[in-house]
Amino acid sequence: MTSVWIAGLAMSSMACRPITRAVVKQLSDERLYERPSGMLAPAFTGADVERPQLEVALQEVATGFTQPVALEFVPGAGPVAVVLERTGTAWLVDLQTATRTEWLTVDVATDGEQGLLGLAFHPRFERNGLFYLNYVKRTGRDHTVVEAWEVTRDLAQPRPIRTVYTVEQPYQNHNGGQLAFGPDGRLYVGLGDGGARNDPHDNGQDATTPLGSILRLDVDAADPIPLDNPVWGEAAHPSEVFAIGLRNPWRFTFTPTGALVVGDVGQNDWEEISLVTAGSNLGWRLREGHACFRPRENCPTEGLTDPIHSYGHTEGLSVTGGHVATGDRVPALRDRYVFGDFVTGRIWALTIPEEPRSVEVTALGQWPLLLVSFGLDEAGDLYVVDYGRGAVHAIVPATPERTP
Repeated sequence: MTSVWIAGLAMSSMACRPITRAVVKQLSDERLYERPSGMLAPAFTGADVERPQLEVALQEVATGFTQPVALEFVPGAGPVAVVLERTGTAWLVDLQTATRTEWLTVDVATDGEQGLLGLAFHPRFERNGLFYLNYVKRTGRDHTVVEAWEVTRDLAQPRPIRTVYTVEQPYQNHNGGQLAFGPDGRLYVGLGDGGARNDPHDNGQDATTPLGSILRLDVDAADPIPLDNPVWGEAAHPSEVFAIGLRNPWRFTFTPTGALVVGDVGQNDWEEISLVTAGSNLGWRLREGHACFRPRENCPTEGLTDPIHSYGHTEGLSVTGGHVATGDRVPALRDRYVFGDFVTGRIWALTIPEEPRSVEVTALGQWPLLLVSFGLDEAGDLYVVDYGRGAVHAIVPATPERTP
């Protein structure tokens, strides 16, 4: 792994040295954890000691990846998933047998937080074989590219067919990278504010740029901008921008009820989980989490969407958004949204409210992982991706004989 990605795609713009120290401690302090039979048991530390707790375990199901950043299950293929490596390779992996096949490779820029960052399967993938990639490409200048691909029914010979969307990236961090289809059949794209510190171009509050936004695209139409997208300010027509005010949305998901939940990475003090609707303004750089950022006091709040949860940098340094569990493998997690922190390896769960309001979280524990992404299989059960060791773990019930 690259030290730049640990300190940079640690998805925080804090000084590199404190983040690197935290990561090194997290990866080396394994005396807190037992590892019988490939299992990882949790530790409960810090503020999690006082929270409601739900103990689970992590079961390693695949390993050997280099800088993995995402896990997406292939529709209709059971335990077969795609693991994306930041450096441009995607692997087909059978998580039952732990076997894998190199599936495709794209030429990506890999400075800072760049790379192959996201994948989404078309809602009718089993019929049309279409899927979409999000990566950063260097063509004179750096650009985020959303690209349509197709593959045969037996998952062979994936090939690119067209560019769906592209935007220039002014810096080498805060690329976002998430792709997901909503229940409306539209493709949602997460873009960070363009990078550097303090959002120097104020992209987060500028609806005329796609940076610092969630985009909503119609990939099945000649015009990719849906007519029911928001109209911003004095514009006469809808734009691709669905919501603004994001710093670096690192993973979002749609709940079973259709709510869009985003983990947005903070800068100095706060990480946040937010509900997003059409026209939402999540506040960056006016606010970081619930707190004023610029100005530091008495910042404008009218029209801003409050996070449903924020946590400070005593608990973690870079939020990783997750999914709502709907499966039966861990019954106590059913219908809860599970998310974590990239640097500290903490995992939490909460119940998504019907409208934005602060909610209580339950601690699932802390592990020696660089927790870069979550996966959700067709049964509704959860997995975590460890960037540090290049492994995928299933979240499974805790067994009575293990103790933290």
